[in-house]
Amino acid sequence: MSLFTPLSMNDVPFILQGILNTIYISVVAITIGTILGAIVGFARAESNRYINFLFGMVLDIFRTVPLIIQLILFSTYIGVSGYPLSPFVAGSIVLSLYTMAFMSEVFRGGFESVPNTMRTASRSLGLTYWQTIRYIRFPIGLRTVFASWLGVALSVIKDSALVSVIGYMELLRTSEQLISRTQQPLEILIGIGVFYFAISYPLSKYGQHKERSMAI
Repeated sequence: MSLFTPLSMNDVPFILQGILNTIYISVVAITIGTILGAIVGFARAESNRYINFLFGMVLDIFRTVPLIIQLILFSTYIGVSGYPLSPFVAGSIVLSLYTMAFMSEVFRGGFESVPNTMRTASRSLGLTYWQTIRYIRFPIGLRTVFASWLGVALSVIKDSALVSVIGYMELLRTSEQLISRTQQPLEILIGIGVFYFAISYPLSKYGQHKERSMAI
């Protein structure tokens, strides 16, 4: 009697659940990371160099320490401290902060790309500081950051696979269990690659299209 069973249609719901979990945690991390990144990026663009330096030191930790290490350390620390979190919550927190660290640089560059002459002109026309942010700096800065924002978002979608190390049942962990049961790694890994390509390639092409249309 064989210990392994081949892939079948009965595995489809299990695979779809892994796909949905991957999309879910990616959307959560990108959304929260974008909002926090915009706030931090704006704060850095408006801060003096000393505060900017302190912000940069903290953000460099998230950007330079491998994500898998951040996930394991955070999950372990929370667990031993007596406040364990579900794999989804722990993974979302770490992945959102990781995303925020990169998004903050994207938005900071966008805010700083608006020339000082345009800021001065808007103030001379009677716009307040916050009106200048809303009607001048934010719209113009958004045009310059979209491609970079999309690049970070695509990277986060792929990096979400690392959340499997703390037990979250996303697509990679789902595939690992299927490989252990079926001993069909080639077919399963090709399927995973096709899934990530099916998401990343259209988004990448859309980003290129939007970048060209914004440049016109």
